Amino acid sequence: MERRIFLKGLALGVSGLYAHSSLAANPYLGPLGVQLYTVRDAVAKDLEGSLEKLAGLGYKNLEIYGYNGTFFGKTAHEFKTILDRVGLKVVSSHHTSGIAIKSKGTLSDGWQKAVEDLHHVGAEFMVCAFLFPNERSADHYKALPSLLTSSGEATKSAGIQFAYHNHDFEFVKSADFVPYDFILQNTSPDLVKMEADLYWFGRAGIDPVAYFEKHPGRFPLWHVKDMEAGTKVFTEVGNGTIDFDRIFAARKAAGLKYWFVEQDVSKRDPFESLKISRDYLAKKNF
Repeated sequence: MERRIFLKGLALGVSGLYAHSSLAANPYLGPLGVQLYTVRDAVAKDLEGSLEKLAGLGYKNLEIYGYNGTFFGKTAHEFKTILDRVGLKVVSSHHTSGIAIKSKGTLSDGWQKAVEDLHHVGAEFMVCAFLFPNERSADHYKALPSLLTSSGEATKSAGIQFAYHNHDFEFVKSADFVPYDFILQNTSPDLVKMEADLYWFGRAGIDPVAYFEKHPGRFPLWHVKDMEAGTKVFTEVGNGTIDFDRIFAARKAAGLKYWFVEQDVSKRDPFESLKISRDYLAKKNF
């Protein structure tokens, strides 16, 4: 009973946030999304409490991480029940390749079960999120399009779109090719979309808009994260050097559908950082 009363009060508080803040005044700002990795330490200690805090900040869409046959130790049904209770939606999920580091829920091990579980919780995207250093050889890169394609075929059968998320290392030439370009050129635009991490594009010195224009409609997901001047470390959205106005102006060319605030490391409490990013974004026409 006490928990139901608390959650009812939380819902009223969130509705009040939208009714009385600049969030409500901005008709362009859709449901705010967040990559859950931003608050990973809190999630490890208290999953449901962390989700409640995010909902209280006005974040509605989640991109999750760490699926290993369970969702943070919860079955798909248990996790979906928590999401429904808190009022959050899983839009996307991050997974590793499983090429060199074997574990369940990767593209190479237990992928079909992962697809079934993500379908159960209502996800629209599943993403290859990261290649470990020993997975970045020229031979591994050359074999990657085949793995991404088969992964995309499996997700498509469940009505889920597959995508690949970049860091900066994909823009470093390997043998005689640029891995990021190789992936784009050797996978189907329908089966393998791209999740553009705007921080890592900037860190690599690459213009994401040029890629949006060259490969229109291929970038339905973005990570909105900022880069501190000088140090180039992660910072709250709006406190760094990324030109979000220019990038968001190209969202139609990119085919943008969802974007997630993420901050891998914060000098503050991560929830405070997410509040700062939220307040900046509330002022924009994104």
